[in-house]
Amino acid sequence: MSPSKTATLNLRIDPRIKEAARIAALREHRSIANLIEVLIRKHCEANGISIPEQHALFGESDDE
Repeated sequence: MSPSKTATLNLRIDPRIKEAARIAALREHRSIANLIEVLIRKHCEANGISIPEQHALFGESDDE
């Protein structure tokens, strides 16, 4: 199986929110990007939004 593909997300946020995210990520021993991904996954789960498997998004087979 190949390594996971990632996509870039550029966004602008209030510098105070970015600092809060940085502190939260440090406390959980995560990167800011990983923290944001975890928060989005939790939000989707709590609101009944399914996240498709990566192979479905990129048309990959399980053998790759």
